[in-house]
Amino acid sequence: MMFFSFILSVMFLMTSQPSGFYVFSCGENCTYTPVFTPSTLVVKFGDPASATCSICQPACTQHIFGLEKAVGETSQNKTTISWTVDSLTEWDTSLICFYNEDGKLHRSTLPITLYQPPKYVGFSFLNHTGPMFAGHRYSLLCVVEEVAPIENLTVTFYRGQTVLDRKTPSNPEKTPVTTAFTVNIIPIEDDDGAQYWCEAELQLGAEGPQPPPVVASEKLTATVYYGPQLKGSSHPDPITVTRGYPLHLNCSAVGNPAPSYTWKLPSDNPSSIKSSILTIESVSWEHGGQYVCNVSNDANDVTVTFNVEVKDNYTSIIVAVAVILAVVIVVCFISAWILYKQKRMGNYNLKDVFRLRPVHVPVRTDE
Repeated sequence: MMFFSFILSVMFLMTSQPSGFYVFSCGENCTYTPVFTPSTLVVKFGDPASATCSICQPACTQHIFGLEKAVGETSQNKTTISWTVDSLTEWDTSLICFYNEDGKLHRSTLPITLYQPPKYVGFSFLNHTGPMFAGHRYSLLCVVEEVAPIENLTVTFYRGQTVLDRKTPSNPEKTPVTTAFTVNIIPIEDDDGAQYWCEAELQLGAEGPQPPPVVASEKLTATVYYGPQLKGSSHPDPITVTRGYPLHLNCSAVGNPAPSYTWKLPSDNPSSIKSSILTIESVSWEHGGQYVCNVSNDANDVTVTFNVEVKDNYTSIIVAVAVILAVVIVVCFISAWILYKQKRMGNYNLKDVFRLRPVHVPVRTDE
């Protein structure tokens, strides 16, 4: 009965794989599992490949063993079978090495990973062209064409050198496929001018090529629109300015695109001033009131209100009064000094003071 089973096993092996079938005997030194070298095979599509299978030790005697294959050629050296192929293009294939020992079939399988790097990686914004607006949601699209096996693919999205997200599909398809991945973003002001892109990497393990194959997309430079943002600190309310002094009102802002400016004066009439700074060289009473600056661009607009109060120039009045008082004081002092001198010296004639003889003053007598 055992002999009959052995004959059936031999017939089965001979009919199933005649091209890789050998007859050899194995004794106590046989290993129960054939060993492949390498243990895993990773091959780029169209490249040559080779592997060997060790059945048992050289001390073996006649036994039955073989190598099951779909493509390629085999050769045998004692208990070692060598397999080679000039160009591997069979996407889903493997090698099976086997031997029969006393009617028991022992075999090992060599998994073969046939890979193809992406032929092209495309990048774009999904359903959007032109500038983006800060605070709005957008989708990035990365398309990877003709890559295999897709389950070994990792797609990474970048903003500059910052990783935004990584995607790994779970598709078990072995043949090349084209697939797409998306990531949502909400840009901010600082993202204006940033470069967005993606890359596809085939991670094939330690047996695969090192470093792993990577194909990057082109880089797209983003334009992000955002509304005006006022520069500088807040202004006092109200703004008090002295009559005759200059007035400067500033509503400068940054934004993308560059903001434009319009002014409304206290008279409620629009002004022809289109700059961010309104200047009045010499303020008068009619310049008091409310000034409104409107700052706008395609993203938003901002209104800035200035309440201006004009006060009189009390300094000049005080100076004028002080000057008048000083003049009055000086005049009064000079007048008092002159009067004092006159009283002290008497009413003398200068010629009489220098005469040597006395002066006779006639005296009126009554008749």
